[in-house]
Amino acid sequence: MIKIAVTGASGRMGQTIIESINQSDGVELGIALDKGDDLGAVLGRFDVLIDFTRPAATLDYLAICVSANKAVVIGTTGFDDARLAVINNVAKQIPVVFAPNMSIGVNLSLKLLDMAARVIGSDADIEIVEAHHRHKVDAPSGTALKMGEVVANALGRDLSKCAVYGREGIEKPRDRETIGFSTIRGGDVVGEHTVSFFMEGERVEITHKASSRMTFANGAVRAANWLKGKSAGLYSMQDVLEVS
Repeated sequence: MIKIAVTGASGRMGQTIIESINQSDGVELGIALDKGDDLGAVLGRFDVLIDFTRPAATLDYLAICVSANKAVVIGTTGFDDARLAVINNVAKQIPVVFAPNMSIGVNLSLKLLDMAARVIGSDADIEIVEAHHRHKVDAPSGTALKMGEVVANALGRDLSKCAVYGREGIEKPRDRETIGFSTIRGGDVVGEHTVSFFMEGERVEITHKASSRMTFANGAVRAANWLKGKSAGLYSMQDVLEVS
């Protein structure tokens, strides 16, 4: 039986993860932690940590897990390049599943996006639109950025150079080499992402809509279970689902 520690346990995502653990086979809740609780004091109570908090807190938890050789599942988003580098270095010492979205459907969508981009090639204007609840603080979402990265890589582009975040005022005609991002925040939207490939006379859209946080929680718990016996390394949900 794999014992799981859950951070941010009183939050909406934390509560959903705990519910998923309680409904899943092969795992059990080892410890639930909130801000201010000392992870280092309960190292004997868990095998894998699931963290969906904030970047700074995630790095603090990672440092403790490295010292105790504990596996980690990271669903936190909003990391800058420096913090991403820390995660990469940590994964050389312990097994880490790091994904901007733990949903099975989203990770299938990433596979479809890679296929669509390779087939359509550079014959389309590509736009990504994402919507989330009013409490989400990072924009665009980590999932939208991952979708853009998959498409850019398939087309041999560098997303950091071709991404356009929002459009305002009078601009030059659209550059087909760019990938556009638009963000919507409002209400209680769990998460919606659409990638559109606009061609002359037709349009291809790949959309994923989440109606419950349970889809992310179930994926995170599945990832925690999958980590059992894995060696140090940085893994994605596509590795977990064996669709990479």
